[in-house]
Amino acid sequence: MQPPYRGSFLFILYNMEQLLFSVYLLGVSATMLGMTWARGAIFYGSDTSKAKLKEYGCNAALAQTLPPLVIGTFVQVVNMPLVRATITIQNPSSELTSVRQALIYIYKTRGLSGLWHGVSAGILKTVPKYITAVAVKDIMEEKLPHADPNDKSAQMYRSAIKSISAGVAGAVLTNPLDVLRNEMFKTDFGLVKTFRKLLKDEGWAFMGRGMTSNMTAVAIPIAVTIFMTDILIGLKHNTPFSH
Repeated sequence: MQPPYRGSFLFILYNMEQLLFSVYLLGVSATMLGMTWARGAIFYGSDTSKAKLKEYGCNAALAQTLPPLVIGTFVQVVNMPLVRATITIQNPSSELTSVRQALIYIYKTRGLSGLWHGVSAGILKTVPKYITAVAVKDIMEEKLPHADPNDKSAQMYRSAIKSISAGVAGAVLTNPLDVLRNEMFKTDFGLVKTFRKLLKDEGWAFMGRGMTSNMTAVAIPIAVTIFMTDILIGLKHNTPFSH
């Protein structure tokens, strides 16, 4: 498709549209990269670390919760500047066009600590979510009937049930923390002040705000990540879709 004639009103609109689309893609690409390595690290790291801890005689409860707790906290702290930058870029009033520009802008206007504003809410949101998802995944792994090793369809179906259950549980149980973190980004208030503001403005109803969109934004990616983790672990042992 050829762009409109240079100098025309349509030409200006065309270029504005291209610029906005490029900014959107920059934010989306950076977010996808950050979330992909984070989820992969949490689920794959939790599976392998849990097995190692059990080998060293660690009790089951600690082996279950410690890996997603430590890894989830680590990736949230590492990713926080990227999260702040992408949210800043995607703000309709922002004139920034790259993650680098956003990071510099945040540093200049809010200092180094500004890059990690909201990290406490982010950890409260992320860590319980993945602890829950990993726990549900492991419970389903134990409770679901084992599929025939020679029946790949049955193994895929079993893995899908396990993955979807974990994704939904992680999204639903931690939705209030998602609302809290997003409100912190919007207001630049601290954790306690934001919580009090939400209670004052909406009451306890804020806990269910955005549940439907959260199911799409959180449950699906978690389910897909767990499903792909099953494949990777299976390939590692030359038995895809089984442990």
